[in-house]
Parts: sequence; structure tokens; C-alpha cells
Amino acid sequence: MEDGFAIWANPSSPHAEGRKAKAALEDARERCKRSLGWDGELIFTSGASEAAALALNHAKAGARLVSAIEHDCILGIAKTAERMPIRETGALDLDALAEAVQRERPLVAVQQVNSETGHAQHMDDIAQIIVDAGGLLLADCSQSAGKLALPDCDMAIISAHKFGGPIGIGALLVRDYGLLDPVGGHERGYRRGTENMPGALGMAAALQASLSEPLCAPDCRAAMDRLAETVRQAGGVWMSDRFDYPTDYIHAVAAPSMSATAQVMRLDMAGFAVSQGSACSSGTMKTSHVLGAMNVDRAIADRVIRMSIGWTTTPDEIDAFTEAWKTLV
Repeated sequence: MEDGFAIWANPSSPHAEGRKAKAALEDARERCKRSLGWDGELIFTSGASEAAALALNHAKAGARLVSAIEHDCILGIAKTAERMPIRETGALDLDALAEAVQRERPLVAVQQVNSETGHAQHMDDIAQIIVDAGGLLLADCSQSAGKLALPDCDMAIISAHKFGGPIGIGALLVRDYGLLDPVGGHERGYRRGTENMPGALGMAAALQASLSEPLCAPDCRAAMDRLAETVRQAGGVWMSDRFDYPTDYIHAVAAPSMSATAQVMRLDMAGFAVSQGSACSSGTMKTSHVLGAMNVDRAIADRVIRMSIGWTTTPDEIDAFTEAWKTLV
């Protein structure tokens, strides 16, 4: 990013400084695509929310369908979309999906890894159902890009700060520009606003770094296993036990009796940052719509906190959290 700020100019300007900035932007675009293994197009955005809005509002498709456990930004943009039911395991109901896509060219939005529970969807099965129906799959990969391989999809949403990049930069990956109606402005006419070239360089660097080292190293996984066993022995609920495909880095944990709101506040005083529901909406302290869609008993859902690890998390920190949580409950 420092390199980008040193040569910053409007990448759309025709003068020498602008052309130099444009070259840096295009280099970052290609490095992002290579790191993600994406051979389609990439439109830089200000983050996942803008990428979702571009796809849901401008895709050349018919009905909009979304799973019932999508991120609040997806549900807020696609307010009139039909919501697909979820099984108690956290997986999208594939029978319901197969029935719902029987219409002209539907656009289906599915989060690859849920931001509140860490459950990963059966993306190959979902993609096949949508392809067979002639629809389009929009994969929200905000919680998986840089950590898991991208699914086979028509469009994908990514957010740089979720894999160690800077805030304020993300992208919409598009298999072909022809899938979208242009909106004018920059990014080949598919996004308005001057491109954040330093942010794009930072995102490319973070994606390249994610290729060389896994987010959750073996010693962190061992520490997480110790936490899971502590939760079970204390009479709590380790929500990942009910999932088909839990991930290593996001977990939902229910205390045996203490409310999630009380846990969030007391753990904050102890130096641990957790949330009730997704981090974006945790300030509301409301029960998660994700757990409701999974038919989790309300008494349990009210005691669930979301905890996750990042690229700087150490096993000692996980063990310290385990002790703090055990003492708390």
C-alpha cells in the first residue's frame, strides 16, 4: 500500500501519472485473480456489501433467491428475494432449492462459509442444481476467500480485510462481463467511483501471503479442540458438532446458562473480542436469524456467542480464552 500511495494518481486519467497508476492497478487485478485461481473478470469494489449490491441489482437474471442464513447485507439488498430454507445441520435444503430454481434464469445467492457459525455449504451440489436449471450462482466468499478454494460459480464476493488485507477494498468476481448490466463510470463501466489502487495492491499482497501459510495452523487446531472439549464438559454446546462441514476458524458456542449478551460484555472486560451474531450486527445484541433458520432452540440460541481466529491468533491466546470462558460459566 505504501508503494501505491507513492505513485498515486487517478488510474483513469490519460496523463503519465495516471497511466502508471493504471498499470499498478491492473497488475494487482491479475495477481488477485491468480492467487484465487479465478480465470474470469474481477471488479474492484469498496468491500463485500458493494460487490453484493452490484451482483444482486445488476445481474442479467430473473428471480432472486437467497438462503435464509445469508449475511445481513445480502438480505438487506435482496429484500424481495425468495428465501431458501436451511436444514438443522446448517446446510441449504437441496430439495427445496431444486424446486425453487424451476423458473427462468434465477440468480441464487449462497454464502460459502457462514459468518456466524463457520459452517461450509455443499457448494458443488448447490452449483450443479443451479446449472441444470439454467440459473446463476452468486457465491458470497467473504469468509472463505484466501482460506478455502473458491467454488464453481458465476459470480463471487470477496472482502480484503477478511484475509488480512486492508479495509475498504473488495471485489466482485464475474465469470463474464456479459452477466451484468453496466452502470457506467470506472472498472470497465461496471462500477462508479475512483479506484482504490493502494487498497488493491494491499489486497493482492494479502492474497499472495495466504497461499504460503494456512490461517489455522495445526497447533491452533489442537488448542481449538481443547476449547471444544471444555465447552462440552461444562454443559455448553459446541455448535460445530451438528454441522456437515465445520471450518477451523469460526465457531458458535453456547454457554450452559449465561446469556450471550452477558458473555460478550464480560469477555470484553477480560480482554477478548467476541460477538453475538455476526460482527456487523453484534451491536444490536439480538438473537441470530441464522440460528433461528437452523431451528436452534431459542433458549440455546440466546446463549450463543460467535468466536473466530485470525492470521495473528496464537495457541496460547486460544488456551487463555478457554480458561476465561470456563471461569465465566
